[in-house]
Amino acid sequence: MNAIKATGLRRSYGDTEVLKGVDLTVARGTVFSLLGANGAGKTTTVKILSTLIRADGGSASVAGHDVAADPDAVRAAIGVTGQFSAVDNLMTGRENLKLMADLHHLGKADGRRRAEQLLEQFDLLDAADRSASTYSGGMRRRLDLAMTLVGSPQVIFLDEPTTGLDPRSRRAMWQIVRELVASGVTIFLTTQYLEEADELADRIAVLDQGRVVAEGTADELKRRIPGGHVLLQFTDPRHLESAQRLVGDASRDGLALRVPSDGSVGALKALLDRLDDNAVPVDSLSMHTPDLDDVFLALTGNPDKVAQR
Repeated sequence: MNAIKATGLRRSYGDTEVLKGVDLTVARGTVFSLLGANGAGKTTTVKILSTLIRADGGSASVAGHDVAADPDAVRAAIGVTGQFSAVDNLMTGRENLKLMADLHHLGKADGRRRAEQLLEQFDLLDAADRSASTYSGGMRRRLDLAMTLVGSPQVIFLDEPTTGLDPRSRRAMWQIVRELVASGVTIFLTTQYLEEADELADRIAVLDQGRVVAEGTADELKRRIPGGHVLLQFTDPRHLESAQRLVGDASRDGLALRVPSDGSVGALKALLDRLDDNAVPVDSLSMHTPDLDDVFLALTGNPDKVAQR
């Protein structure tokens, strides 16, 4: 069973149609990233899937429950960590977690036990009895996610989870996400950091003006964009000239040959086999593919809407 399934989602605000028939499928135990410029419809999609608003058309299910017909069951199965922290600064880390346990109707002993488990899991035991106002940005983000996990959700919606964090804290959060997915949790990630989607997501969908314009793994999306090439390096100009005659569509750069490629293993093997069959030695080679910045720009077609790295 898929963790999330959406078909033909539509939503308008007044005369503005924000979602124009969005289809999404998210497998259980994976990270799915939704990319898009501001105003593309990411937040509206998350709000519909998390039952905060209703769609004007289409259907969706989360953790096997219909979001329109059975929103309470969906809410019981999900966790939402928004871009802005839900941590209460006047309370300690332990008190924040106990409050969430009370809201989830855990018994006193179960709530205390769950809070201790999460404090240990998120490396917050030493700071558990300090006011959250004294926490660093990375600690607050870890506490925020720990609060989301009090109810043991099957699906977690993460909205901009590492915004404002330093590189070390960002990588620590990435590791936490990986561990959650390894335990069977499904992560629906929205982010403006394209590196983050590249690093974490099993599949990525690009949303533009209310429509999904592309979906696939990061590598699949990169191969759709022109500009990928194999760079062949030579020390003997004669070998370079022989290689250029063989491959045809290539450009020279000193003693290097730039051969267009879609980045697939098959294309690389075919190129190397052709050179080998004709006894043309290559001193070294490297693969170059477009990154997600290139993908984003090509698919959305508007440089002013580039997501910030």
